[in-house]
Amino acid sequence: MSRINLTSLRKMKAEQNKIAVLTAYDASFSHVLEQAGIDVILVGDSLGMVIQGQESTLPVTVDDMVYHTRNVVRGSEKAFVMADMPFMSYANAEQAINNAARLMAEGGAQMVKLEGGAIVVDTVKQLVERGIPVCAHLGLLPQSVHRLGGYRVQGRDDDNAQQLIDDAKALQDAGADMLVLECVPAELGKKLTQAVTIPVIGIGAGKNCDGQVLVLYDMLGLTPGKRPRFSHDFLADAGAIPAAIANYVQDVKAGDFPSNEQQY
Repeated sequence: MSRINLTSLRKMKAEQNKIAVLTAYDASFSHVLEQAGIDVILVGDSLGMVIQGQESTLPVTVDDMVYHTRNVVRGSEKAFVMADMPFMSYANAEQAINNAARLMAEGGAQMVKLEGGAIVVDTVKQLVERGIPVCAHLGLLPQSVHRLGGYRVQGRDDDNAQQLIDDAKALQDAGADMLVLECVPAELGKKLTQAVTIPVIGIGAGKNCDGQVLVLYDMLGLTPGKRPRFSHDFLADAGAIPAAIANYVQDVKAGDFPSNEQQY
């Protein structure tokens, strides 16, 4: 069985077939996600909070990411697997190349994801030139949460919204093959998705993105504390984890998730 690849994902965007994405951190959940029809598994640095119990994603190391990515790859055969590059693992191009190479060679990832706009354009270009596929991440940037003043919706005013669109185009021009867009108004999510030719995966960015991603533990209602507005407890509706994940995939594919209540 061959894995989903970037060509498959670009075709899904072109044909307006929604891309279903979830995070996973181990082989068992990876297998369950794949059986439910997930297209892309993101090994997120969110593991720092939901697995390790940290207050943010910042303490996660490259070693942590390599370990969890390797386990997720073992548990799947078809899903496209991408891995987050953790905080300060891509502070300069040389560091980014070395750490991304580890995530792919040791972890088995098919793509790495990094946060930031114009500041990471050159890094993206250098990674792509060396054959490393890159997913960019704009909007709310969890690794910059202290600078942003907390987990707040981004791009609410015209200048910030235009900056995000400009950043998306610059990242695409640098060679990024995918983009995660987090916590922006739904109308901006639609505009930005239409402004680029690469797949845009939304998380709190409205239903008009090319796909949706959630943190697995959020959509299963397992994360302690208040669930993000853009998430939904699929387990409460389904009563079993495989059914909950299958329902998530179905709702994303049908355009039923997110609903109006789950967007800004």
